[in-house]
Amino acid sequence: MRWLLSSSLRRASPLSSSPGFVRMLCADPATTPSFDDGRAFRLKRTSEIVRALTVFRLCSVPVLVTHCDKLLSFSRSLLGPRLFSLLMRATAYGQFVAGETVLEIRVAMDKLSMMGMRPMLAVPIEEDLGENREGEQQYDENLAAMLDCVRISKSGAKTTSPMMQLKVTALLSAELCKRIAVLLSHPGLSEQFSLTRLLHSMEGQEVRFSGLSDGEAGHFLCGLRRLHRVGEYAKCQEVRVLVDAEYTYINPALTLVTMAMMKKFNQSEPWIWNTYQCYLKDSFSLLSADLSVAVRERFCFGVKLVRGAYMDKERKLANEQSYPDPIHQSWESTNHSYHQSLDMMLDLIAKDSKQYSIIIASHNEDSVKHAMKRMQELGIPKDGACVCFGQLLGMCDHVSLTLGQEGYAIYKSIPYGSIDSVLPYLVRRAQENRTVLLGIRKERELLRRELWRRVLRRSSGPAGGTL
Repeated sequence: MRWLLSSSLRRASPLSSSPGFVRMLCADPATTPSFDDGRAFRLKRTSEIVRALTVFRLCSVPVLVTHCDKLLSFSRSLLGPRLFSLLMRATAYGQFVAGETVLEIRVAMDKLSMMGMRPMLAVPIEEDLGENREGEQQYDENLAAMLDCVRISKSGAKTTSPMMQLKVTALLSAELCKRIAVLLSHPGLSEQFSLTRLLHSMEGQEVRFSGLSDGEAGHFLCGLRRLHRVGEYAKCQEVRVLVDAEYTYINPALTLVTMAMMKKFNQSEPWIWNTYQCYLKDSFSLLSADLSVAVRERFCFGVKLVRGAYMDKERKLANEQSYPDPIHQSWESTNHSYHQSLDMMLDLIAKDSKQYSIIIASHNEDSVKHAMKRMQELGIPKDGACVCFGQLLGMCDHVSLTLGQEGYAIYKSIPYGSIDSVLPYLVRRAQENRTVLLGIRKERELLRRELWRRVLRRSSGPAGGTL
């Protein structure tokens, strides 16, 4: 059946849906926040807890995650479209996706707000259709979807700082980004891709880029103007744009166009943010270099700090093409890389909170606690003006809910769209985050405890929690 969040909201009591109740329920302000007791899950309906337990149990079986694309295709063939849709809405789609219609999306956004969290919308466009498109049609359709994302982010968010996520390869061919990344590695050719030249191209001027064919140059100009339209509309609507990082072989081009957008739109505050993947050995040096550019070019700098999600494919490519593995060899090294970049950004923010901003996009409790401690030591406020936290919808809720009730700005990345359009996203997320999914035993245990508490309460008297 269709997952109707609106009915959930209607049944929630006025007390349980108030921010004051959230703070009262989850923690004593005088104590250090804990992610261990699971009281935050009392804000969830029993059906949501059962669904989460079911999905997390399935995601903890490696063979199911590895072959989930084939299993989903087989299920669709076996069940037919209607039953398959019902199954997905009762499981993975309902757990990780906001919905398809504007009404469903806004209900999901409202529910997050009521629980002390903020929505960060994402259009889950997975394929680069450049090879199969007719002209620029597919990319123009993606542009329309991105502009809709800006509009919904602004109109549906109950926050003064709405955010959305942008995937550059939805608006610009990944193959062309790969080609530009190669050109950037040659000093003689890289000079033509200056931020000023890109900015002129974004604003409609005809700029020639040697090293690109006429077709490639034409597509590049169209892509830059599409990115400019998103940035311009987002700034007008006061929506912050977080640009995704992707694979190492195209990231130099993605950073290039993102920095050009920053130069254009980040003159007074950070409206455009770039993503840095700390599982890469050179992540800290890349972040430091881009910070230097921002200082030299005098624009504000926003950072989305992640560990990364393409580890298996990156290592496979490195092995196939005989170049050094770009990924840190251990979890400890990645943690050190993450905290090194995090500390540098927090130090800068403590000195100039208008020039720099960061979203700590992590499901790792140690990193979250590290950031909270450093914020307190540096006197950085919790309100999210310059530092906020980010996690995926449907995951790590024991951390997200606790952060929200403690007064920290916590955003949940919420994809939306039809089941068919979102399936590739769900498959990729499951396979890229298999390590995270295998590590959610704690969340599963906290959910089980809360479900068992409700069963015992119901068997002995009036039900507790939001049933």
